[in-house]
Amino acid sequence: MDNIYIAAKVMAWMTYISHWFDEDDWYEGQQRAKMSYVRQVGLLAAGCQPWNKDVCAASGDRFAYCATLAIYIYQLDHQYNEFKLRAIMSEHKKTITAISWCPHNPDMFASASADSLVIIWNVTEQKVVARLDDTKGIPASLSWCWNEGDAVAFVSHRGPLYIWTISGSFNVVTAHKGAHSFLSDICLFRWHPKKKGKVVFGHTDGSLSIFQPGSKNQKHVLRPESLKGTDEEDPVTALEWDPLSNDYLLVANLHNGIQLVDSESLSCITKFNFPSAAASVQCLAWVPSAPGMFITGDSQVGVLRIWNVSHTVPIDNLKLKNSGFHSLHVLNSPPKKKSFSFPSPINYPHTSSTSEAVPPPTLSQKQAFSLPPGHVVCCFMDGGVGLYDLGAKKWDFLRDLGHVETIFDCEFKPDNPDLLATASFDGTIKVWDINTLTAVYTSPGNEGVIYSISWAPGDLNCIAGATSRNGGFIWDVPRGKIITRFSEHGKNGIFCIAWSHKDSKRIATCSDDGFCIIRTIDGKVLHKYKHPAAVFGCDWSQNNKDMIATGCEDKNVRVYYLATSSDQPLKVFTGHTAKVFRVRWSPLREGILCSGSDDGTVRIWDYTQDACINILSGHRAPVRGLMWNPEIPYLLVSGSWDYSIQVWDTRDGTCLDSVYDHGADVYGLTCHPSRPFTMASCSRDSTVRLWSLAPLINPLPINILADRCWDEVIGNIDRAVESGAPPLLCGKVSRDIKQEVEKMIGDPRGEKLRWFSECFSPPGGSKNLWDLVAVIKGQDDSLLPQNYCKGIMHIKHLVRFRMSEAHELTAVKMSKFGGGIGAPSKKERLKEAAEIHLRLGQIQRYCELMVELGEWDKALSVAPGVSMKYWRKLMQRRADQLIQEENDDVIPYCIATGDVKKLVAFFTSRGQLKEALLVAQAACEGNMQMSPLSTMSGSSNSDLNNADDYNGLLQKVNEELAEWYFQDGHAVLAACCHLAVENIELAMANLIRGNELELAISVGTVLGESAAQATHYALELLARKCMTVTTWDLAADLLMMIPDNKLQLIKLCAFYPGCTAERNDLHEKCNLPNVEECMRLAETTEADGDIFETIKYYLLSSEPEKALPLGIQYVKEQLCGSDWTLDSVCPYLDLLSYIRTEQLMLNNCTQFRNELLILCGYIGALLAIRRQYNSIVPALYEYTSQLLKRRKVSVPLEIEQLSEELGAWRAFTQSTKPTNELPCTPPSESQKKLYSILVSRMQEEPLKGMIGPDYVTGSNLPSHSDVHISCLTGLRIQGPVFFLEDGKSAISLNDALMWAKVNPFSPLGTGVRLNPF
Repeated sequence: MDNIYIAAKVMAWMTYISHWFDEDDWYEGQQRAKMSYVRQVGLLAAGCQPWNKDVCAASGDRFAYCATLAIYIYQLDHQYNEFKLRAIMSEHKKTITAISWCPHNPDMFASASADSLVIIWNVTEQKVVARLDDTKGIPASLSWCWNEGDAVAFVSHRGPLYIWTISGSFNVVTAHKGAHSFLSDICLFRWHPKKKGKVVFGHTDGSLSIFQPGSKNQKHVLRPESLKGTDEEDPVTALEWDPLSNDYLLVANLHNGIQLVDSESLSCITKFNFPSAAASVQCLAWVPSAPGMFITGDSQVGVLRIWNVSHTVPIDNLKLKNSGFHSLHVLNSPPKKKSFSFPSPINYPHTSSTSEAVPPPTLSQKQAFSLPPGHVVCCFMDGGVGLYDLGAKKWDFLRDLGHVETIFDCEFKPDNPDLLATASFDGTIKVWDINTLTAVYTSPGNEGVIYSISWAPGDLNCIAGATSRNGGFIWDVPRGKIITRFSEHGKNGIFCIAWSHKDSKRIATCSDDGFCIIRTIDGKVLHKYKHPAAVFGCDWSQNNKDMIATGCEDKNVRVYYLATSSDQPLKVFTGHTAKVFRVRWSPLREGILCSGSDDGTVRIWDYTQDACINILSGHRAPVRGLMWNPEIPYLLVSGSWDYSIQVWDTRDGTCLDSVYDHGADVYGLTCHPSRPFTMASCSRDSTVRLWSLAPLINPLPINILADRCWDEVIGNIDRAVESGAPPLLCGKVSRDIKQEVEKMIGDPRGEKLRWFSECFSPPGGSKNLWDLVAVIKGQDDSLLPQNYCKGIMHIKHLVRFRMSEAHELTAVKMSKFGGGIGAPSKKERLKEAAEIHLRLGQIQRYCELMVELGEWDKALSVAPGVSMKYWRKLMQRRADQLIQEENDDVIPYCIATGDVKKLVAFFTSRGQLKEALLVAQAACEGNMQMSPLSTMSGSSNSDLNNADDYNGLLQKVNEELAEWYFQDGHAVLAACCHLAVENIELAMANLIRGNELELAISVGTVLGESAAQATHYALELLARKCMTVTTWDLAADLLMMIPDNKLQLIKLCAFYPGCTAERNDLHEKCNLPNVEECMRLAETTEADGDIFETIKYYLLSSEPEKALPLGIQYVKEQLCGSDWTLDSVCPYLDLLSYIRTEQLMLNNCTQFRNELLILCGYIGALLAIRRQYNSIVPALYEYTSQLLKRRKVSVPLEIEQLSEELGAWRAFTQSTKPTNELPCTPPSESQKKLYSILVSRMQEEPLKGMIGPDYVTGSNLPSHSDVHISCLTGLRIQGPVFFLEDGKSAISLNDALMWAKVNPFSPLGTGVRLNPF
């Protein structure tokens, strides 16, 4: 199957770009290959909407939920047993009302929305298959027809039920014959999964309507007894057919509770009773793996109740959250868990490693029922979404909170930029930790729409909020209380609120009533500025505490001066042709402000000149978000209703980049205070996204690496805003760094690199990385930052810090005002402390804490690990009360017996890699002791009784944890894992494979000799990045940092396209002969027969094309032999590839160019196999084959040979996959022979850490609407995109990086070098 799939992908690619291979001399008019400058580096997904019924669905190892405008698809990563966000599907322009997964085809998915639209999706390809644009009413409920593979049914509030059949070209909508003209609105409907055509509707009046072919239609029956004879309503909130019956049906009413009814006799069989009369249910689901069992979720509080139809009361109640349930769905086939195995099972007298866990004889029937197997998708009223494992009673996945509607504003906390506040249409403000992307605080809510927020200056820990109907307010974040309200605008909506950061006592608001009001924080009104229409935006000047600007519906921008008593503006700027929504003062340029308008433009105003100095035109819809960069004075970012974010150079009005990852209007933009090139944005799509703007300011970070003078890094504003001037840092962050560096005694280079590295890098591990570098360099532990223990710690600190955490959890009491969202109780803290003590091998302390918690069975199960005497003593203290039966006791069992290997395997199998690492390190430190019980049973753990085995286990677990981070798009955190065990080679490799080249060089420079090889490789790659029009000198400076750099400098000078005088200047800088001397040296070395030296000098001469026949002939001769290796031909091809592009394109070089492309393609394929770049190996082989087929060449390669080699590689790749569900054909004898020849030619990769695919930050982040199809795979690209030189062909940045590292020439076969670095 995989072979067919790969072949199909390659054919898609060949069809897409085959015309390039026919055009030998294509070069003129080409565009430079490029990638997006603005890089998405983080995503806060939306929560699940709480207003429609069918908003979650599941199929196999995937589940989905919908926010207001988008559908989120999560899929199980089988390698790590973890659910990851795979897709965000967004086509609906109005609220999604229902979703449904096809029961017959897991790739097919349907959704409906309030704009009378139904869409059929292919989930795997993330594309629309079909759409029905007019559903004749808003679909309130939607479902695939169980007995029709290609039919979707939907219904509006009073019917009729429509059935849309999609089969090939056949596309028709029909109305159900009986299901129409209902007397009460429909809440939801359900097809019977077995009885063809049978369907039930639940109504708002509490009744049901049942239809089945051949039977009388039953409309509005089974209405709750308590409602008969009244007009009161008791809506049907949930409805599910019994999977084991043709006629039984579970029904939930909002007030009447749950009944099991018979749809044939129209009678109630069982009415189920809740423990509390106040409990109400909005969702229920059968548990397929447990016949007769179902679950419900309380709508007030997050209690999951487990029922059996034979009991009228719940058999178990699990409180999962404080917020009530909104929707439930049980996965039909629970996710498969990765199995784990371990040698030498301990021979216990009564159990073995294969014994099944059975409940103890004392377990009651009620308790036995309380452990049904199954995984439940849970959606909560606060937007939280999770997947709960019923059997293990734990979350497999939980996203605790999320906005469920438009996010209008976002802002970083000024004094703690790790916190980001967001304001939403859903009436809440949420505060997020951007390192973990989790919510830490949420406001009380019920404020109507919150349009705007503003953090208090300094450490006041308050947020001012502006609402649609409740005026303004101040929220004390840690206390969770609204402490002040402002009502001067009455019931008029406040569109913007701004807390002055120059004078912390003043807050400004602007409103629909036409006033901009300035008040003190205690509510005293200082100024009321009347406007002729609604005021939408206001902003305090950052240079003058008494100046404020406003944006008005009358299309004008006004500037007011508070130091006067006048209520008239100092300036009125006219020019916009529609209302002005947002205004922003420049933080760096005094008197400069910008405004965004519904006319789609951004205007730049100069207060001192009383004029508009630039108009930025590019958006196709109203502009909402505006943000000046606090370091680069001309850099401005805007967000619009056209879904885009655009970055502008305001000096000349150039749009530097546009990104379309949001799936709806972009409202808020905010800059990280201490990382000025990290930005957050928020949108009507209910997501917050984090972005890196660092690529926009190249070559600034490279100037710092090359140790250029301060004038090329930091400058004054006048210099920076000169037209065409390179970017210079002008803000507070860079000035502070410069001051600190200049104060240092001795060599400040290491600290300078660290501070600037953190300035340019987004959050996500760079600070953690530098902390670990400091530990490795011998920094005293007392200097470690306070939050060091929250990140990835050096292995020598891991046990000590976790032990300290355990003591703290035991002793600490809850603070007066609580601890934020989900703060743990005393019991939870003791439990967490006990778990840490257990993993640290402190068994007796664990037992005592378990006794304190009343969990005696757990304490007794591990007590023999202390001593048999202690176990007997503990038995005597046993209390009467026992906790409910736990899923398994393998963890304390392994700790007590000292079986570290088994325990590590157990944690690893469950994806709990951090726990496995902690146990392995505790074992290395000697905290795991063999218990007497283990010794008595005669087991032998001699293979793990020495430190070397424990250390090997530690390294293995650590590498798996690092790989988990790397595959999740966090290369920096992966590098942290390796630095934690001082594996510098792999740490550097992870940074390079993640394309964090500047960070890798900075870290490598500080670490010194231990990182030298990888640092030099990163310098080479970064120098390739600098081989552009303006940065050739910088490329030379980087290469000069490599000790043995002559060959690299020759390549640089060979590729330099300047005139002879300019080339001679670069030669002189690089200590190379001038162009004329190189020609003479080439002729001399050619006469001496030194081919490699001859190629070098010809490339540096005025006739570089003379190098082509010499080098290509040499490589062809090598390939004709039987004992050639990559190392014998790669240096020649690599050197030839640096011939200047315009020379390579000459007509008299056509054949040599084609042969060079073919040879580089073939050798590139072998290099890709050696480096395990599996995603591009087929494309490289096919690329080479197509060139062979379409170009006139004479090379010792045959298309059939390439096909056989590719087949052998595929056979071996398939056979070595660790988990392969489909049986694969083993390699044939001829394939084995051929592959062994390839392996002997490839030899070992000299940079061993570089083996494995590249995976840049953001590769795991799906976009809503920015869709590009890879010309290599034919599939939608997830993560950063790289455009090839035609300006339209796209491949993923990951594939571009890997391709460029093994084959320097473009996949389009044009002869243009690829430069994705």
